[in-house]
Amino acid sequence: MADAKHSPAPKGATGVLALADGTLVWGRGFGAEGEAIGEVCFNTAMTGYQEVMTDPSYAAQIINFTFPHIGNVGANYEDLEADNPHALGCIVRDDVTAPSNFRAVQTFDQWMKVNGRIGLAGVDTRALTRRIRLQGAPNGVIAYREDGKFDTEALVQKARDWPGLEGMDLAKEVSCRQMFRWSGGRWKIGSGYGEREEDESLPHVVAIDYGSKRNIFRNLADAGARITVLPATATYEEVMAHEPDGLFLSNGPGDPAATGKYAVPVIQKLLETGKPLFGICLGHQLLGLAVGARTSKMHQGHRGANHPVKRLSDGRVEITSMNHGFAVEAETLPKNARATHISLFDGSLAGLELTDKPAFSVQYHPEASPGPQDSTYLFEKFVGALRSET
Repeated sequence: MADAKHSPAPKGATGVLALADGTLVWGRGFGAEGEAIGEVCFNTAMTGYQEVMTDPSYAAQIINFTFPHIGNVGANYEDLEADNPHALGCIVRDDVTAPSNFRAVQTFDQWMKVNGRIGLAGVDTRALTRRIRLQGAPNGVIAYREDGKFDTEALVQKARDWPGLEGMDLAKEVSCRQMFRWSGGRWKIGSGYGEREEDESLPHVVAIDYGSKRNIFRNLADAGARITVLPATATYEEVMAHEPDGLFLSNGPGDPAATGKYAVPVIQKLLETGKPLFGICLGHQLLGLAVGARTSKMHQGHRGANHPVKRLSDGRVEITSMNHGFAVEAETLPKNARATHISLFDGSLAGLELTDKPAFSVQYHPEASPGPQDSTYLFEKFVGALRSET
């Protein structure tokens, strides 16, 4: 890592990460040529890079993968959490190689190029991770030019001028634009994603999409629900017009306090209906805000598929998948809300439930994709509550 004013591109460098403090990280570009501005974070997952890149919660972020071999299994048309990638780009240690997997239909390099995403290889990703851990997630510009010519001072200035994620509402940008009904369960080898006919006898979940991952809906469907998905800006009246048995608040990107300006009043009205409610990630944060708690930006956030979480009811430890840069402040929970899970990495709040309403939420991703399946029981818990109501 070097200073922008005194660091000509090293020989063979076709890509660079320019940070707001003037630091330059050189490497070899892959994927699409161009530049993108966002927050630089790190992800510790060893698998599932395609799912990570398409997770809407990564909107406006550049991902530094700590696992060195990214791209080895190529890319396919099934391992997608949204129609398009939402992460702006990624940083990896080793060059992307030819894929070695029977499901691959193209290389990761080709997939990145087709989807307009920028990659940077040949980077000491552990050093960059240590920098983020010590100094927090910085703003940066990732750039790739085949000729290796960059105006690095201009790139640094762009990073400095970018306002950052705090105060930024991104849910509207990544949410669906209109209502749709979900069908299909989890993936199985040899058969892919199962489809099913609409069954009106199943409990009906209305999900508000703040930037949802597809695997959440697959798990809800497998647990026995039928699902209607509405945009992030859906009103109370629009939600209730679908006659839900239960309500779901999805994950998503950005600052929950910004999204909460329009989402919280709706959630507060939905809570008054007494219908079971389940929130994940941003949905967890919005539920916290709706009952009077506060959220705040984290120093480095939690992103990876190996995060230990303690369930307070019985002390069980779940290994979970996480992706969040904001958190609900546990000490601000009101009397009618209690912590249900905590992170064993830093003690931060990882789950809550209300004592006077059938509502609960978790900060982590029980649907994983990628990640372990220790927490999929939460979908059964939620849909089971709907069956008892209907």
